[in-house]
Amino acid sequence: MRGVRWRRIASQVGRSVTVWAVSTLTMLLLAGLLPDFRLQSADGDSATRIAVTAALGAGAFGVLSAVVWPLLVRLLLLVPAFVLGLLVFFLNGSLLLLALRLNPSGQGEVAPETAVIVAAVMSAVASATGAALAVRDDDAYRRRLLRLAYRRRRAGPPCAATPGLVCVQLDGVGHDVLTHAVGEGLMPTVGRWLASGDGVRPTHRLAPWRTDWSSQTGASQLGILHGSTFDVPAFRWYEKDRGEVMVCNRPTSAVELQRRATAHTGDGGLLTVDGASRGNLFGGGAGELALVLSIATRRRGRDNRSRAGYFAYFSDPANAVRTALSFVAEVAREIGQSTRARIRGQRPRVSRGGLYPFVRAFATVVERDVVVAAVMGDLLAGRTAVYADLVAYDEVAHHSGPCSRDAEKVLQRLDRSLALIEKAAEHAPRPYRIVVLSDHGQSPGETFRARYGLTLADLVRAGCGLPVPRRAERTRSGAEARTAVRAALRRPVEEKGERHRPAPALRAGGPPSRSAPDSGPIVLASGNLGLVSFPDVRHRMTKEEIEARHPALLTTLANHPGIGFLLVRSEEHDGVVLGPYGTEIPLAELDHEPGPLARFGPGAADAVRRTHTFPHTADIMVNSFHDPADGEVLSFEEQIGSHGGLGGAQSHPFLLSPLTLSAPVEEGAELTGAEHVHRVLRRWLREANGPQVPIATEAEEERAA
Repeated sequence: MRGVRWRRIASQVGRSVTVWAVSTLTMLLLAGLLPDFRLQSADGDSATRIAVTAALGAGAFGVLSAVVWPLLVRLLLLVPAFVLGLLVFFLNGSLLLLALRLNPSGQGEVAPETAVIVAAVMSAVASATGAALAVRDDDAYRRRLLRLAYRRRRAGPPCAATPGLVCVQLDGVGHDVLTHAVGEGLMPTVGRWLASGDGVRPTHRLAPWRTDWSSQTGASQLGILHGSTFDVPAFRWYEKDRGEVMVCNRPTSAVELQRRATAHTGDGGLLTVDGASRGNLFGGGAGELALVLSIATRRRGRDNRSRAGYFAYFSDPANAVRTALSFVAEVAREIGQSTRARIRGQRPRVSRGGLYPFVRAFATVVERDVVVAAVMGDLLAGRTAVYADLVAYDEVAHHSGPCSRDAEKVLQRLDRSLALIEKAAEHAPRPYRIVVLSDHGQSPGETFRARYGLTLADLVRAGCGLPVPRRAERTRSGAEARTAVRAALRRPVEEKGERHRPAPALRAGGPPSRSAPDSGPIVLASGNLGLVSFPDVRHRMTKEEIEARHPALLTTLANHPGIGFLLVRSEEHDGVVLGPYGTEIPLAELDHEPGPLARFGPGAADAVRRTHTFPHTADIMVNSFHDPADGEVLSFEEQIGSHGGLGGAQSHPFLLSPLTLSAPVEEGAELTGAEHVHRVLRRWLREANGPQVPIATEAEEERAA
């Protein structure tokens, strides 16, 4: 044992000396190439003295990177994470300037702008050299991964021998997108897990599942982690009782949604037992949290470690430089791709300028690298349950399209991240079962505004007889809406040049009120799902009340070619679905007469009926048109790949699980809803505890739910 220990120490010293030597040669080379960087005095020095200056400078830079850099990153946790990635270059350059100042020879000199370049190149070369020397050394590789861990388990009981569960969420990747990527060889790691034939036995099974009407991360992840999607009608909605717009990716809203889910289920969440939550909207009851939105509003302290994941990752200067370089490359890649799409006249297309290239780079590089590093650290620490979200594909698919080449490149990089996690699991102190899943898919299609020249809000205001922007007035849809309003109010058709005046507000159950003008509806969009609420009416309005107040609104919306169907309350039938040509179907009759829901496929009626029971469902729920032939929808947001409502691939995510776990559902059954996925994951966690723990049957789980 003592001999092995000394060999290990000698190997580490040898690697450190080699990295130092390579860094010295790199500094000498850069001094020869860059005019503003020199390692000799103005009068000239001997080659030996120049080499000694370079060696001392490289050594000082290495020591400062190892000692000072982690302290700088910890201080910069107060800086927004987006800005931190941009500061990496300048901080590294500052360390190099300091290293040359501390050099005993006093010969080193470099311009500040050149120091940034020199420091970046030296950090990258040192990192590459260290990695190359450790390729065949499993112990070195394990130690490397341990340095990536955001928090080591310092003192506590030894790691359990039972298998742990790690769940990686590929945000927005639909079942059909995954199967296509595997078939095209874009995701070799997933392809190997699902391999069949040629003597290769698969290790995983792939199953689709169906979301609720609200097919978006807020509802799905809340259901998966906390077991409840109740009263989450969309990604954003207006709550009349609180006078507040809830947005799932807003920290204050995430806190409230997590609180409600915990109160609704009476349970802390999926990760309450030795769990870790990474990069998610919600904590899931985990004790170890990093990059979790629902704790981002808390004051920094022991209970708020949301941004500690950034410290763990960026405390290694090699990681910081590598991620920063990848960040810049991704920004350039996005600018190039969007420019080519614009030159080619690609359709559909949305604006990708402004800050979007930086937002995309953060999602596809910084967030991915930090979350993957945190998950690898959790595996090496032996945590029981880990749930992590990688949002890269979802961000790119919104702007480039779910089946675009841009999105396919992201899938390739996500597959490499899965391979890294799989490699880390091989070095973990306990066996791990890796589950990969998605929270929703994405449906392609142009935007509602691009096709019709006006937004959903414009159409609603026109249907209410309220002023709309001039650009919307000139469109065919806007003109038809105004004509419908005037016909419903029995007013003459507006002649060209006549100034448009809004109709007086009609109070529910009362005559027009000129003393209290209509404040206008609140119109919100969640992908191809729209929500219309009237804030000055405290309760959810019925169809009859809406028609008394705005006689043309429901007809205008239901008959518009870009609208698939509407959901409203009804005094006679509790709730009704409205479609074109006067279609009106009570919710209780949808199974026998689906009407406009027929084109949205199986499960649409159940999803609509369930949303109707939510306390905060909007006065009018609007789902866009859907073409079953090509799977396209019309997004009410500026996205050509969207999700949030019914229609197409957005409602069909996937669940990829090891064959060592029980099947998600019995053969012939369907996995429906995020709450069902939560129960499946709970069952798999119980299975890991061994046969002494009774496992509930599927029927028992359904009754408990």
